[in-house]
Amino acid sequence: MAKIEEQVTNLINEQVLKNGYEIYDLEYIKEGNEYYLRIFIEKPEGNITLEDCEKVNDIVNPILDEADIIKEQYFLEVSSTGVEKKLRKVEHYKKALGKEIKVKLFKKDAEGNKEVEGKLLEVKEKEITIEKNGKNINIKLDDIAKANTVYKW
Repeated sequence: MAKIEEQVTNLINEQVLKNGYEIYDLEYIKEGNEYYLRIFIEKPEGNITLEDCEKVNDIVNPILDEADIIKEQYFLEVSSTGVEKKLRKVEHYKKALGKEIKVKLFKKDAEGNKEVEGKLLEVKEKEITIEKNGKNINIKLDDIAKANTVYKW
């Protein structure tokens, strides 16, 4: 599915950018019997509105229909990233530098933690560094099951 995600991103990215938006992330997944193409967008001015999502939907829908690279029937969803952004790619982590993040690991680390929350200090190609309670914790990206920014209410 990653190949479809990459193909779709390459196909629509230019038009999305021309209209003042950025593709933060894109995922093509199967949930139950249904396929979903989810496009998460951002814009420099900040908050994404329903009208923004509709506009991007109207931009990408004809491009996707014409290219016909997804053979299965799917639902197209365009939305904002939300206040707690998923971190899936190195560039996502780089955008979150200095922010509070929560990382769930596939297995417990050396201290017995399966979850780490703290300030993201550094991002390398295969590893991140989080500061938690004054201590720096290095985590390999391959060890991360799920990560997101943390919004303090």
